Order: sequence, then structure tokens, then C-alpha cells
Amino acid sequence: MSVLKNLLYTEEHEWLKVEGNKVYIGITDYAQKALGSIVYVELPEVDEEFSKGEVFGVVESVKAASDIFIPVTGKILEANEDTVDDPSLINSAAYDNWLICVELQDEAELEGLMKAEEYEDFCSKEE
Repeated sequence: MSVLKNLLYTEEHEWLKVEGNKVYIGITDYAQKALGSIVYVELPEVDEEFSKGEVFGVVESVKAASDIFIPVTGKILEANEDTVDDPSLINSAAYDNWLICVELQDEAELEGLMKAEEYEDFCSKEE
């Protein structure tokens, strides 16, 4: 399982890359391995707004369908259509293929997220 040091993580196995007030969000290597071959990705429209904890999309694999929860409140700035067109990109490089980019509304929401070491520890307890 790969975990990148410069990202933040959630208990729902999403990763966040913070660049100023932009936050890129994807699913972790752990999540893509658990799902298996990803065959479908559904993402929201640009300018949609979500509150922390709401479902913003769906990832389906040959095994299961999983909702994806937004870890911070924000407005969708971009949806990565490459992952919609070719969902297998997530399996081949989970951290290179973000799903959405949001405009961060409340920086304090980042405080409850896990750093890499905490996420590795969290995943080791789930196995």
C-alpha cells in the first residue's frame, strides 16, 4: 500500500492535496486495491456546492459500488473527466488521478484529517 507524505487522509480512504484555497480530492491506493478493477466513476458538475460529509460521487468496480464523501465544505472548481472516461486510471495511479478540485470554505475542517503516518496506522488496524 502506497501512502504519500504530502497529503491528508480520511477514514473513508480519500486523500486531499491542499494548494492554497484549492483542494484536490481522490481515493487512496488502499481504497482502489480494496475495490478491485474500477469500471465506472460518477462526479458532480462544476459549481455544485457540498457540505463536509456529503456524497459527491460514486466509484464502481467489478466487486462493488462505493459512495465518495467530500471531506471539506466547498464548491466544485473542476471534475477530472479523465477518470470518468477511463476509470482504470485510478487503479494504475490513485494519487496521480484526482477526482475533484474544490474551493476550500473553512480551513479549520482540515484539522480533523489524518497525516500519512496516522493513515498508515489506521489502515493497518482495518486489515
